Amino acid sequence: MLYYLFEYLDKTYDVPGAGLFNFITFRAILAVILSLFIATVYGKKIISYLQKKQVGESIRDLGLEGQNEKAGTPTMGGIIIILATLIPVLLFAKLENIYVILLIVTTVWMGTIGFIDDYIKKFKNDKQGLPGKFKVIGQIGLGLFVGVTMYLHPDIIVQRTIVNPETETEVTEVIAKESVNTFYVKDKAMLTTIPFVKENEFNYSKLISWAGEDYQSYVWLIFIPIVIFIITAVSNGANLTDGIDGLAAGTSAIIGLTLALFAWVSGNVIFADYLNIMYIPNTGEMTIFITAFVGALIGFLWYNTYPAQVFMGDTGSLTIGGIIAVIAIAVRKELLIPILCGIFLMENLSVVLQVSWFKYTKKKFGEGRRIFRMSPLHHHYQIKGFHESKIVTRFWIVGIFLAIITIVTLKIR
Repeated sequence: MLYYLFEYLDKTYDVPGAGLFNFITFRAILAVILSLFIATVYGKKIISYLQKKQVGESIRDLGLEGQNEKAGTPTMGGIIIILATLIPVLLFAKLENIYVILLIVTTVWMGTIGFIDDYIKKFKNDKQGLPGKFKVIGQIGLGLFVGVTMYLHPDIIVQRTIVNPETETEVTEVIAKESVNTFYVKDKAMLTTIPFVKENEFNYSKLISWAGEDYQSYVWLIFIPIVIFIITAVSNGANLTDGIDGLAAGTSAIIGLTLALFAWVSGNVIFADYLNIMYIPNTGEMTIFITAFVGALIGFLWYNTYPAQVFMGDTGSLTIGGIIAVIAIAVRKELLIPILCGIFLMENLSVVLQVSWFKYTKKKFGEGRRIFRMSPLHHHYQIKGFHESKIVTRFWIVGIFLAIITIVTLKIR
């Protein structure tokens, strides 16, 4: 909203300094500062309110060290993350930008699912919360919305390098770039990026090339289910990672910073040309959302690091996962998720492997056996005697290493 005010002041009255709001970097800095302020200053008020309402965490005895001390710690702290993200976005972002709209919808959508789950647990005294099938339905619904929007919306395009645009008979618009000999052509293709491959663009329509000459018209049959799967997997991965103080928030902040870089360079024609990556118009505006998101996560960490004064609950963890998934899909880097979100992947796999192996051995030998002492993976290390603050710090270090590898894919192919 402030963006539109200062744009008006700049164009109408030429107010000194008002033009700064035209720069994404300036608004991103304001967004991260404001989100940090909201999360740290007003976060304390929200925590006090949750304590007053006795929204405390119910602890299931797993025999973990320090576990009982966490009983009664306020949960539903994801509200802090959501508010500290959305308020700066509403103030500083271009609200007509389709990518910003998608991320706002994702935040509200997943936040609502998580809030309902936490509300049932705390206020209806039902430890199971929202049944899992309804969570999955909600995740599928969001994936369907995002996938259909990505496929149909006219503003969601990539602009691909064409050396000689005169030979392209179907070109509708060519944008010449100053001082370079390449041109960019609008393309609605459902493209993504394959890491570490020289010709790293991949069109999802190739997966159904066997369907006949008109196969590209049916790419949505592949693309939308992939979007649904990614959103469901990443949001559940973030949910499983939220098991010890500071782990999910810190890991997600590292992922968010990496995605902010991708959004910025992908939406900047000069950097896209220099790095030889897809130029995706309008994605730069996502940088404002992402920096606000990262600021909210870091501000939340002020109260969530060991010993935690508040837990994010499903209100936060499902929202975080949904946001990360949608950003990765928007910047066409979803195939990098196994690397960038490696912590989420390890947590997810540890649960899948543990449950699958237990069921298999129980059926085969009559007694269930385990791969890990406990899953998700962070609990395995807790039982082995590592203090949770050490586990969190080391997982963060792994997350930083994975983020660096992800960034390196911009040039190393």
